[in-house]
Amino acid sequence: MLPQSATPNILIVDDDREIVRLLRGYFEQERYRVSAAYDGATAMQMLRSEPPSLVVLDIMLPDRDGYEITRAVRANPSLTAVPIIMLTARIGDSDKIAGLELGADDYITKPFNPREVVARVRSVLRRAHILTTVPLHAPRQVGDLEMDISRRRVTVSGQIVELTPTEFALLRTLLENPDYVFSRAELIARSLGDEYESIERTLDSHIRNLRKKIEPDAANPTYIQTVYGVGYRLRHDD
Repeated sequence: MLPQSATPNILIVDDDREIVRLLRGYFEQERYRVSAAYDGATAMQMLRSEPPSLVVLDIMLPDRDGYEITRAVRANPSLTAVPIIMLTARIGDSDKIAGLELGADDYITKPFNPREVVARVRSVLRRAHILTTVPLHAPRQVGDLEMDISRRRVTVSGQIVELTPTEFALLRTLLENPDYVFSRAELIARSLGDEYESIERTLDSHIRNLRKKIEPDAANPTYIQTVYGVGYRLRHDD
């Protein structure tokens, strides 16, 4: 992840050159560096050669879709922490949830307000940056689950688990408050520091992703438990 003094580099992946031109202009007004790819193969080459600070990724691409690219990024240990915001013309919840469950940090539906895209990017970058600049803390541990905040590392039974910035932020809040029952809105506010409409609707997808990664049995979670009608808690048995 980039140091605080560095200028964030945004990779836009979209085959619509007018959208790329529009977003580039808005990002450059914010003093971001911008690179662009118009197909999936080029995007993956650019990601591997110089990982960006964040990817704005269209789902519909001419060669490989955004889902496939997200899956490849999240499977690559050197790229897994790169935030991804998906752009989609599909308005169905199932399409949005599919992207989030693959590891996207957020989604934006087309047509969009470019100012909203900039605001979402700024929010996700701030979230990712906070994870790299936290003060030193003793590792947090519950059972076989351990988080080293200063090294941004999570292990389960000694095995490293790769998390997205959103997943890491949510898990950190839960680990720092074992047995506390969070409402969805409170968990978002405490973890991410800012609230916008899409996150609360998709929090359950991020929690499902976390469970798949940290739970011995995601269908019967040991750590992150649902408190029906309220929200979530991280169970801590002495």
